[in-house]
Amino acid sequence: MKLNTVAVAVLALTVGAAYAQSVVTIAHVGPTSGAIAHLGKDNENGAIMAVEEINAAGLVIGGKKVTLKLMTEDDAADPKQGTAVAQKLADAKVVGVVGHLNSGTTIPASRIYSDAGIPQVSPSATNPKYTRQGFKTTFRVVADDTQLGGTLGRYAVNTLKGKTMAVIDDRTAYGQGVAEEFSKAAVAAGGTVVAREYTTDKATDFNSILTTIKGKKPDVVFFGGMDAVAGPMLRQMKSLGIVAKFMGGDGICSTELVKLGGDAISDNQVYCAEAGGVEGAGKVAENAFKAKFKAKFGTEVQVYAPYVYDSVKLMVAAMVKAGSSDPAKYLPVLAATKDYPGVTGPISFDEKGDIKGGALTLKTVRGGKLEELAVIR
Repeated sequence: MKLNTVAVAVLALTVGAAYAQSVVTIAHVGPTSGAIAHLGKDNENGAIMAVEEINAAGLVIGGKKVTLKLMTEDDAADPKQGTAVAQKLADAKVVGVVGHLNSGTTIPASRIYSDAGIPQVSPSATNPKYTRQGFKTTFRVVADDTQLGGTLGRYAVNTLKGKTMAVIDDRTAYGQGVAEEFSKAAVAAGGTVVAREYTTDKATDFNSILTTIKGKKPDVVFFGGMDAVAGPMLRQMKSLGIVAKFMGGDGICSTELVKLGGDAISDNQVYCAEAGGVEGAGKVAENAFKAKFKAKFGTEVQVYAPYVYDSVKLMVAAMVKAGSSDPAKYLPVLAATKDYPGVTGPISFDEKGDIKGGALTLKTVRGGKLEELAVIR
């Protein structure tokens, strides 16, 4: 059968367009199973939303139309599973990774990504060690534990007028890091740590350590860990009659904590700091994101989804600017990111890959809801 000239031309154009379009694969990793799966899914949804928007708008890198593909992996907040997933992604030759959520998984995985030359942007890992290993591939878009724990320690003494502190951590890289920074800042501000206790990130029974703490009569109980543990801990504090203020970092600063703690949380009892935050005109973009997120997924943002969303978009923006999705070519552009207009505020990186001028949002629980107190830089 003969094809006429017009048909041949159309076929050639169709085939040419198919070859001109390519697929670029990035990945998101977080704990989508286990006790903090709600936080991992929140992060994953932020990545899904960003990728869908980028593809809908049309993506061109180096003159070629590109389809952005997202691989999603579950690290279960476990360091061993986290490194196994990182190796899987390195073998798959993804061009970038957004994640992991926890410092305890992010830090060991970062060496694998570094060895493979894959850029990694964490939206939530706050342990300072992550960006202080000398790797050129590590970036984070939130303030670290030095800022987070330090701010809470000073707030406990200077604003809440706490004189004595009991400090508990869950023995994870995140929990230990933020608890240590809290303790140092609280003592420097004039407070006294009267009890130092430990639990795990999977514990449910805290009666032994809380009974010890009750005997010390602290003004403030600080917990370095996540909301899945903090909620039951608050319930047991109430049953034991401990009336101290309860503080924690961004790991407890979620809407899920309010559900888990329930009526054990009284107004102005819980104080936490989220590693990030916008104010003024920036609230418009943040609120628009939250509305779109709820409309799409039928749930409120937990904590980190906006930071994941920004991480995906700024990574792709670096590829577009570099004219290539080759990590070796776009990595220097990513490192030079300056004032990227994210929904979480402007993003610029310092020489270590940390965000410059990282903000913190102080919050408390009132009327069964998290309320913002202040944004601090």
